[in-house]
Amino acid sequence: MARPVKWRKIEHFPTIPYFIPSKTIADRVPENILKLEELEAIRLKDLEGFEQEECAQRMAVSRPTFQRILLTAREKIADSLINGKTIHIQGGNFTRNICPVKCMDCGKKWTEKYENIVTFKKTEYSCPSCNSNKVICDKNCKGMFCKRHCLRYDKSNG
Repeated sequence: MARPVKWRKIEHFPTIPYFIPSKTIADRVPENILKLEELEAIRLKDLEGFEQEECAQRMAVSRPTFQRILLTAREKIADSLINGKTIHIQGGNFTRNICPVKCMDCGKKWTEKYENIVTFKKTEYSCPSCNSNKVICDKNCKGMFCKRHCLRYDKSNG
């Protein structure tokens, strides 16, 4: 059985989701789907100029995984440039942030993607072990979830 896909942290969302070769009709041009994590790998390595190890850390993946993502992205971009294909940027296994969280009741620690925490914002976010709602950031953020993308812990919940 294959391992579950690890969420890739991305910091940048593109404002333009399509690149279409000039003087073509978009409906008739084959396209390559460039995943958001592939675009992030290209941005970090080729545009920002970071070393692969730092890129991998920023995306919260291993260096070999980062290398595979980067190679796939470069192959799709090269195919589009050489063969005149459209590039459509969409989808993938990504998150805006990966938060280390801790249950104050049972002490369980785990990482959670930002989108899961936000989903429970209107109700209550709870520990997967003991179902306690006393869940906080494990980065010593004084009772809040980390960074600007994460939910702040509501102390009125107990």
